[in-house]
Amino acid sequence: MHSLNVPVPGQVARVASDLFPYLAPFDRVRDRHTLVCKRFEESDFDRLRAQLHESLRGAPAFEARVTGVDYFEQPPRGSAPVVYLAVESPGLVSLHEQLVDEFGAIDGLEGDNYVPHVTLARGGSLADARMLAGHDIDPVEWTVSQLDLYDAEFRETAASLTLPV
Repeated sequence: MHSLNVPVPGQVARVASDLFPYLAPFDRVRDRHTLVCKRFEESDFDRLRAQLHESLRGAPAFEARVTGVDYFEQPPRGSAPVVYLAVESPGLVSLHEQLVDEFGAIDGLEGDNYVPHVTLARGGSLADARMLAGHDIDPVEWTVSQLDLYDAEFRETAASLTLPV
């Protein structure tokens, strides 16, 4: 599987690092922080990259903002709960919808179910997730002018696509 990810700035990693002591009770804590725009089941990387290059032609850069900590009580996949940094970005949501129209949605994760976020941790108690969701953070704002095509098999960014500013 591949995904189109929004690179997150260092300030987001610092927010996650500041929250690290509160993540200890969770089963799995993320050390790589990503913001997924769209997942793809297409296995032919070169074909997917070419399709995305065409799909994103002329797509403008957009603003994104981390606004707080929240959680999914029952995520559609994997262990629960999932604690995350909430992201507000009408431009990201719009791009996601465009790509879903073109490539289809991954059931339970995309389309109407899409919630822009940066996962911090998963598994553990709902009480710990609720406590962490009440934690205040300083918002982080940035302009998204690049998207990374991530290859889950090799666990690395395989290509980057630039959006005009």
